[in-house]
Amino acid sequence: MNNNSRSQNPSVGIVGFGAFGQLAALHLAPYFEITAYDPSPDVTMVARQLGVRLSSLHSVSQADVILIAAPVPSFEQVVGQIAVACRPGALVVDVGSVKVVPTEIMRRLLPSHADIVATHPLFGPQSASAGIEGLKIALCPIRGRRHVRLAAFLRKVLGLAVIMTTPEEHDREAAVVQGLTHLIAKVLLRMGPLPTRMTTRSFDLLSEAISMVQHDAPEVFEAIEKANPYAEKVRRQFFDLAAALSVELETTLKIPPHNVTER
Repeated sequence: MNNNSRSQNPSVGIVGFGAFGQLAALHLAPYFEITAYDPSPDVTMVARQLGVRLSSLHSVSQADVILIAAPVPSFEQVVGQIAVACRPGALVVDVGSVKVVPTEIMRRLLPSHADIVATHPLFGPQSASAGIEGLKIALCPIRGRRHVRLAAFLRKVLGLAVIMTTPEEHDREAAVVQGLTHLIAKVLLRMGPLPTRMTTRSFDLLSEAISMVQHDAPEVFEAIEKANPYAEKVRRQFFDLAAALSVELETTLKIPPHNVTER
C-alpha cells in the first residue's frame, strides 16, 4: 500500500545532488517520488541513505518538477540538456544564489511548454540543521502560473516564509546580504584563529554567521561575487568605505606622544 501511494506522488528530478540537492531531497521525500542526477560517484551512498534513485540527466529531466541545483559554471549546459528532455507541462525550478543570469538562461533555452520559477532558499545545510520551518525562500515567477501552487506548498506544507520578488530585486539585495556576509567571513577567517573564550555576545553571533558559510563550496562564493551583476558595486563601496574609515582613524584618533619631563 505504501509503495502504491508513493508511486502516485508527483515526481521531482533533482539535477545536482550536492549539499543542497541532498537537503532538498530530505524535505521533499515525504511528498514526491524523487530521482537525482549528479556526475560525481561520491553521492551514491548518500542517495541510498536518503532513498533517492540516481539516474541519467535525460531521465531525471522527465520528472513533473525539475529542481536545478547545479553550480553556475555548468548551469547553461545543464539547462540546455534539460530543454531537450523535459515533458510538456513540466515545472523547472532553480535554487541558485543569483537570479538574473540563470533566469535569462532558462528563458532562452527552455521550451515554451515548461513553466519556470526561479527560487533562492535563503538557508543552507548549516542554517537548516535544526529544521527549515520559519526559514525564508525568495520566489521569482518567470513563466506560467505554477508559482502560485508552489508558493502555497512551500508556505503551508514546508512552513517556509515565501518572499515574492523579481530576479533583479533579488540580486540587488543579495549583493549586500550575501555578498558582504561571505566577504567579511573570508577576511576574518584569514585573520584566524579567532578568539573563542573571552567573547561578547555580538562577537559570538558574528562567529556563528561565519560558521554558517565557511564550509560552502568555492563555487558558491564565486557565484555570489562574480555572477551577481550588482555585487561589484557593493564590494567596491564596502572597500572604499573601509579605506576611508582607516584614514579617518589614523588622522582623528592619533594620540600625540606625551612630553616627558625629567626630574
